[in-house]
Amino acid sequence: MDNMNFLENYYHTHDEENRLLSRHGMVEYMTTMRYIDKYLFPGARILEIGAGTGRYSLALAKQGYSVDAVELIQRNIDIFKSKITPELKVSIRQGNASDLSFMDDELYDITLLFGPMYHLYAKDDKLKALSEALRVTKKGGLLFTAYCLSDASIIGYGFLKGNIHTLIEKGLLDTETYKTHSTPAEVFELVRKEDIEELMSHFQVSRLHYVATDLFTNYMRDTVDAMDDKTFDTYLKYHFAICERPDMVGISHHSLDIVRKN
Repeated sequence: MDNMNFLENYYHTHDEENRLLSRHGMVEYMTTMRYIDKYLFPGARILEIGAGTGRYSLALAKQGYSVDAVELIQRNIDIFKSKITPELKVSIRQGNASDLSFMDDELYDITLLFGPMYHLYAKDDKLKALSEALRVTKKGGLLFTAYCLSDASIIGYGFLKGNIHTLIEKGLLDTETYKTHSTPAEVFELVRKEDIEELMSHFQVSRLHYVATDLFTNYMRDTVDAMDDKTFDTYLKYHFAICERPDMVGISHHSLDIVRKN
């Protein structure tokens, strides 16, 4: 089974549409939107690469922004299209993050690269996706890139769910450094911040923020989902206060790297 088949199978069997709608999933979504909103301005043109079912693209279009979206998986595109209403300035087309040759250079003020880096395993493919995203972003524009971090999966899937020895036996975990190795069969590529730093060193960009978008949330899903509104509001305030702390970001399941194109 090739990479595309693994991805198609995953997105046909997992509810991507509602992943960010649970209370614990909302923390990642609300954190990401909080940082996007920080840099929006009237007339900003936005691109989302790997738009999934449109959670971010449609939310931004509903705020009145012009949004173009690119998505690889046809099922996600079909769901996305079903939610477009006539007043929204949003488009969606099928495409691969590593090849945006159908787009001209420097079109967008803000580019969102959220899904693709979860599913690219070779360094060259990662660099190509980042290069393409930056190419279509205006000079001075912003690139938001999301990643899945490795230590959260080692703790959660490895130790808490009892799979640590299986991971080691499959060669997916270095028992000296505890760095992970992913293949398309695992669907998700897991990285550390140091890996992100190395990738971004190839580009002329300036980092504005490095954010742990869910931090402790996925370790305590049931607790977060059971919170009353007052407690959840307090939890969000706490999360927002610490989500850029360098001593904490590595434990997050998801991170968001925000850079400006020089």
